[in-house]
Amino acid sequence: MSHFINIQYCYDFLINQIPSGLLIYAHIPTAFIALLFGIYLLSKSRSLSSSTLFIVCVSFAVWCLLDISTWFSFLGAENTMFTWSLLDFISLIFFFFSYYFLYTFTTGKDLPIWQKILGLCVLLPTAITTLLGLNLTSFDANTCEAVENELVTNYLFYAEAIFLAVVIIFTIGQYRRAPDPVAKRETLLAGIGVSLFLLFFFLAGLAASILINYENLAGYAYNFEIYGLFGMPVLLIYLGYLIVRYHAFDLRVFTAQALSVAIITLVATQYAFLSGTASIILNTINLVLVAIVSVYLTRNVKKEISLREELAVANEKQQGLIHFISHQIKGYLTKSKAAFSGILEGDYGQTSPGMNEMVKMALADNDEGVATIKSILDASNLKKGTTEYKHDSFDFRQMIENQIASHTKEAKDKGLSLEMNIGQNENYTFIGDAEQLGKHVIGNIIDNSIKYTQTGGLEISLSKKDGKILFSVKDTGVGISDEDKKRLFTEGGRGKDSVKVNVNSTGYGLFIAKEIVAAHGGKIWAESEGLGKGSTFFVELPAS
Repeated sequence: MSHFINIQYCYDFLINQIPSGLLIYAHIPTAFIALLFGIYLLSKSRSLSSSTLFIVCVSFAVWCLLDISTWFSFLGAENTMFTWSLLDFISLIFFFFSYYFLYTFTTGKDLPIWQKILGLCVLLPTAITTLLGLNLTSFDANTCEAVENELVTNYLFYAEAIFLAVVIIFTIGQYRRAPDPVAKRETLLAGIGVSLFLLFFFLAGLAASILINYENLAGYAYNFEIYGLFGMPVLLIYLGYLIVRYHAFDLRVFTAQALSVAIITLVATQYAFLSGTASIILNTINLVLVAIVSVYLTRNVKKEISLREELAVANEKQQGLIHFISHQIKGYLTKSKAAFSGILEGDYGQTSPGMNEMVKMALADNDEGVATIKSILDASNLKKGTTEYKHDSFDFRQMIENQIASHTKEAKDKGLSLEMNIGQNENYTFIGDAEQLGKHVIGNIIDNSIKYTQTGGLEISLSKKDGKILFSVKDTGVGISDEDKKRLFTEGGRGKDSVKVNVNSTGYGLFIAKEIVAAHGGKIWAESEGLGKGSTFFVELPAS
């Protein structure tokens, strides 16, 4: 090893601080695995999230290689100063692109241009100081360390802290906005992985900068930086689980195999730094156990993927059957409706009052049946992603007023009051599908509140704040239990005793409403203090 050190004194100083084997082990395998992961992922998936993660992995690997060169000074003092000066800027690059990756992975969209500009503004000061050589003032041969500009170094920590805070805040916000449990778990796993990766690196660097000010610890301060490198394997483990469990990036089995090989490699490379029979025996046992677990893991992943694919095929066939049957039944009901309507209109001759009453009841039941079948078909189309939405400009307030007008008679027939609190001075222009939002979201919520309210009434509100349109319906109805809240907005999800109040409840209405609202970039939720205490349903949409 001493042959690689340009300054012999620095070699002596180095081995007195930290074992060179540990230093190499912390840098080289970690950089190698990150680089391989990034390259293979990009070769298999050319998505934006894969590209940004590739940049994270490559910049991290470059940082590791440059950092180890500064430890050994094998490039000479001048070149060591140059590589050392690049470390700050490269670290900010993978901090920024870590957030970039998280954003694209969880939203499926490119980072907004204003966020790109802000990110570049944060990077720019470090880039300038690096290019002008202002971050390092000199090289102290006595301690084999570069003398850093404290102002520049402090800015680096502030910038890293900003990116770390943005990642954490974004993860929390995106988790709350995620439309379904699977999306929430994917967001949480990716967010935690990126946060831990950056947190390891940030805290290790911060610890080194603090300890360097203590004379008795100054010689070992930078040793703490190597522990920050282990945040990258943590990130790759989280991403690996995402790929295996949720088919992120569409790689599946590869990740289980890649992670297994990576872990085996890490354990095997320890032989280069071990001495003593006991240590070698223990490492051999670890290696055998890891190999066994890796084989078992890969087999189970393959088995799970096979079962999932079979289940997906079966589910697709079932959806197709439901769609076919529903279409057929809808056709029969439509013919029945035409026949009942013809009887009421006298197309088949004069009928008795009793018969007219019976036909009216049959026609009403027929309409309920058609509505139920249509709900099932709509839910099926939403699941398959075949629903098409219009993108027209319309007055959201007028749409709500129309829905209230169409439900006024139903409310009055039950003796319920309808109180409206709609701001008249705001501009409620919205771009979207007025028919889908009006019928399946606004109309469905008002209709449900009327059906599940026996006495009292409804308070319907519409407001606009912070670039959001907020619609709500508060009723004095049966309320929602904590148990029933879990089933709301799920496919076929109904309250435990909902059929006692509404015999025609299908459980598809709120599921359809949730999917439509999500497609328009909004969210829908319900609040209730419990059974018998009424409910409030909210719809929040981004103002156009």
